[in-house]
Amino acid sequence: MVAGLAALPHAVTLLCYVDGRPAGLANCFEGFSTFSCRKLLNIHDITVLAEFRGLGLSQHLLREIEVVARERGCGKLTLEVLAGNEPAKCAYRKFGFDAYQLDPALGEALFWQKSLAES
Repeated sequence: MVAGLAALPHAVTLLCYVDGRPAGLANCFEGFSTFSCRKLLNIHDITVLAEFRGLGLSQHLLREIEVVARERGCGKLTLEVLAGNEPAKCAYRKFGFDAYQLDPALGEALFWQKSLAES
């Protein structure tokens, strides 16, 4: 996986350490919003190891991600979160994230997928 990520020119990986020990990780990928005609940075993975939770590391990672996004000229950050992952949703809301919608009358956008793996 490391080699695959390193080969992507628009990938960003951030590592967070506590006392020299790996504690958190974020993998992000640059994209483009056709609605705003600006680059965006999608937070694809963000995690803090269980033993380091409650120390504010997710907020630290999110702040650093925002710095990178602004340096790259991105207009927004995006991410996906499981509906039942309340701790993550709380952390993201605390940082300023909210459900995505272009027009409140049309409702929230949903994230869908189609696997291309051979069955």
